[in-house]
Amino acid sequence: MKIDKNIILQRNGKKPLLIDAFYTESNKHQPIVIFCHGYKGFKDWGAWHLMAEAFSESGFCFIKFNFSHNGGTMDNPIDFPDLEAFGNNNFTKELDDLDDIITWTENYFKNNPNINTNEISLIGHSRGGGITLLKAAEDTRVTKLISLASVSDFGVRFGSDSEIEAWKNKGVKYIVNGRTKQQMPHYYQFFEDFKVNENRLHIETAAKQLPMPQLIIHGSNDSAVDISEAKKLHQWNPDSQLKIVEGANHVFNTRHPWEKNELSEELKTVINHSINFLK
Repeated sequence: MKIDKNIILQRNGKKPLLIDAFYTESNKHQPIVIFCHGYKGFKDWGAWHLMAEAFSESGFCFIKFNFSHNGGTMDNPIDFPDLEAFGNNNFTKELDDLDDIITWTENYFKNNPNINTNEISLIGHSRGGGITLLKAAEDTRVTKLISLASVSDFGVRFGSDSEIEAWKNKGVKYIVNGRTKQQMPHYYQFFEDFKVNENRLHIETAAKQLPMPQLIIHGSNDSAVDISEAKKLHQWNPDSQLKIVEGANHVFNTRHPWEKNELSEELKTVINHSINFLK
């Protein structure tokens, strides 16, 4: 297996992106899978590296990356040394990042005869599930979509009208990261950007017009994103497949850091469902 680790994609007028690519130099026609982490996530979280290896060993070229404003830096991509960037993140920036990642992937592998750049699937976890779904609905380069513990609505997560008004008056609100204990800022621009782009960011509309196969996977014990959200996604796209992983939590019974050399049984199940779907 070949792992190209921490590739830096420089961009004009935008923050750079940090990327890992997992593939083999022997398998022919490896389809591309691009993985998008979720809220307060990063590409090196928990067991995602083991997931990447499992996909690569099954004949896929697996790409994972950090969203540009996820709070990591090029030198320190794990956790959140750049809280200012985190506070200035929004959904349209993430869609823009993903667009640049797809284009980068096509260019990076265009002269590699073993990588099939015409077959690009997206996998999104949690908030990343919403981002990949929106992207899949608007980008003809995406051929298949997998939603892991995905959200079904961005708008409801901003809170009540009074909470939004208080946020507007202060200009910032803070969320405590339970693991790192950091006070993580969200500047009011996040909500403003959402309102300006509300039609584009409407997951239900996008789900109803998805032109490609979709697999929806959710844990039965997910306390972060309720299983009803997976059922909504499936209802909006009846052609999709819905798989419930019994006993699985929001991160499929892994954690950060993940010090084992093997996957949780629940994440193994996720990967098996995903590979069967993609093949």
